[in-house]
Amino acid sequence: GHPEIFPLVFTTKTQEIFSCRADEDVTEENCFKLIKKEDIIQDLKTRATVSDFHPVKKVILEYPGEELLVVFDAKFQYGQNFYLVASEEAKENLLKPPETVEEKKDDNEKEEESEEEPLEIQPYKPPVHKPWVSLGSEKEVEEESVKETVTKIKYRISRVRRKFGAPITFTDKNASHVKDSYLECASYQDKSFSIKRLEKDVGIQMVPKLREAITQTTWTYPKNAATQYFPMELSNEEKEESLSSGKLKEFLTSVRLRMEIALQQNEIMNVFFDDWKALTEEESSSGGKPDVYLKAHQSFTDLHYFKDRTISCVCWHPTISGIIAVSAKGRLSYEERVNLSDKLLLQQPVILFWCSFDPIHPQLVLECPEDICCFQFSPSDPSIIAGGCINGQVVLWDVSQHEEKLQNVKPVADETEITAVNMVNASILNKLQCICMSPPLMQVQQSSTEPPLVRCCAVSSIQDSHGKPVTDIHWLPDYSEDNQMDATSENRAETSVQFVTCSPDCSILFWNNPAMKSPSEKSKEDIFGMPLDVPDTSKHLDLCWKPLVKVLICMHSEYKKSSSVPYTLDVPAKQSLYTERSTSSKNVKVLESISTDLLVGTEDGDIVYSDWKVEIDSDSEKQNTQKYTIHTETINTLQRSPFFKDIILSIGGQIFAIWKEGVTNGPILHSSCSAGRYTAGKWSLTRPGVFFIGRDDGNIDIWDLLKKTYEPSQLQNISDSMITFISPWIASPNQHFLAVSDDLGVLHVLEVCQTLSQPSENE
Repeated sequence: GHPEIFPLVFTTKTQEIFSCRADEDVTEENCFKLIKKEDIIQDLKTRATVSDFHPVKKVILEYPGEELLVVFDAKFQYGQNFYLVASEEAKENLLKPPETVEEKKDDNEKEEESEEEPLEIQPYKPPVHKPWVSLGSEKEVEEESVKETVTKIKYRISRVRRKFGAPITFTDKNASHVKDSYLECASYQDKSFSIKRLEKDVGIQMVPKLREAITQTTWTYPKNAATQYFPMELSNEEKEESLSSGKLKEFLTSVRLRMEIALQQNEIMNVFFDDWKALTEEESSSGGKPDVYLKAHQSFTDLHYFKDRTISCVCWHPTISGIIAVSAKGRLSYEERVNLSDKLLLQQPVILFWCSFDPIHPQLVLECPEDICCFQFSPSDPSIIAGGCINGQVVLWDVSQHEEKLQNVKPVADETEITAVNMVNASILNKLQCICMSPPLMQVQQSSTEPPLVRCCAVSSIQDSHGKPVTDIHWLPDYSEDNQMDATSENRAETSVQFVTCSPDCSILFWNNPAMKSPSEKSKEDIFGMPLDVPDTSKHLDLCWKPLVKVLICMHSEYKKSSSVPYTLDVPAKQSLYTERSTSSKNVKVLESISTDLLVGTEDGDIVYSDWKVEIDSDSEKQNTQKYTIHTETINTLQRSPFFKDIILSIGGQIFAIWKEGVTNGPILHSSCSAGRYTAGKWSLTRPGVFFIGRDDGNIDIWDLLKKTYEPSQLQNISDSMITFISPWIASPNQHFLAVSDDLGVLHVLEVCQTLSQPSENE
């Protein structure tokens, strides 16, 4: 019956804002509070729907007066703790209620009587019952109440009537008469309470419900549609006007100093350093659980040489720290290479040398006749590099004239070093240098030139090379030397002069290094019949360089497509292809006890353990060979452990296996099938029980055999594409790196954590 009254609920926050706290600012006796209309509107703007005045927002905006009356309803007469008066008349009536003449007279008479007569005690009036208003408390009571939902189980215990009140007789027994003074009351089966079980044969036949349904797909008429987007570009006049404007120069001049300071700070201190992670490393060293991870250090790529190509091989320089060589090949099949042979001639296959000080510009470029599948530095002379091509040819390079340049590589500039961390800022820095360049930076930029191009010094003959791509290449040990007389002799010079290659054509070829000859080869004529007065050069070997020895691994007819992937070679015996020659090796010791065993991986996933020393009998030639079938796909990695020469790791398909020479019944350990396909792998150089395996989904499995042998101890994502090669490197005793390449042509250099690089005691 009061349309001008609107009940409201004031929260504690609202009471504090408008100074109308219950029982403090307003009480049951002094229950009125005037609030300015402007303050209420401001509260609606500030707190929006959270404001307690939001339900009566329209009423407040239409109110004609400047102050609104809020009344504290202590007895909840209108259902809430406060109510708002929305009319001026009701406000005036509540603040100043009208009094009649009779009421005034009665008041005057009461005042006079109160002055004359003493105060009378009012009689007690019992409270009047009011209807109960629900505020939602009954729901809470119902939720908190306990209800029995489980049906109770009833038990009935009965006994024969005649046994009620029957006398019970107890007897005494001396405990000492019993053995060990212990009397056991063993349980027994009472036949009177045994339950007889009846067998019942029941047959149940499950028949699925059949339902016939017909679905018709709505056919729509196909329509060709194309959308072309064009970027909004400025014209040449607008570009020149913008670049030559004074505002741009003033802006670049004003921010140049700040940019240089910011770039220097990024180089001095790693702003992304995680202090919490460092604390966990300290805790792990003191006995806590250590962290196993690979930290991104740098990344290398080249948009000119490695565009639309995949990295095939990665090798760290054996002697020069921070130098890494990378080769690439096209992501094409044999049929695609034949169809696109004209376009492939426009792409120059190369091997790039990168330096960790300058991840943007390559330091050296090796020219290649074809795409390189694998290459290796000579262990005794790192300036000699041997590589295998995709067409089966073998190439040799000599970079001795450029070793000084590789050793003296320095950062790009002293003021602002451009590393992998601030590669994003490189473009901004270049613009600053173009407009307001200081003299030292301008000199550094002008001095930068293209990397030198090194041509190959020898290429093998196509007819005498492999018939398929060279899959692996390795230098022979420096303490031995092979010749065409089926003998392994001692190499007194202790320099690696021979290397071996393999290919899917089932052949293994041994090659002499024409650029470095051992003492046994320094005779009146060299292996190609060149006299001594000819200058010592390898240019005459282009397309006529032939292998010294060729060995064919022939299994059965179904293995004619085998891909031999040998890793470590201990100077095996072999069969000669070419005419024998006389050598001045009278004083050279022949090694009889050298091992001629070799481990080979095939395209079919077989592991072949063969003895290459051919025993020639009167009847036939015998070759001892053992075959193991563990992998289901091509073997891509076959590596001996750097700590145990009789332990070999093989990777192919979705599993890996660890072999031990002398154990003929199979591998000593092999994994279960992984979620992804394994594509590359390598042993750790410092921990015997750790190795890294790359997968086709861009992840790397870190295996630590001391912790787990059934699953990798850590799985880390490196790239969005397939991992193609892994190469570890030790920069210092406290800094170890892992080079990982992917199918997109990017080389990632990762820093190995201390847990994976420092071996444990007696590992």
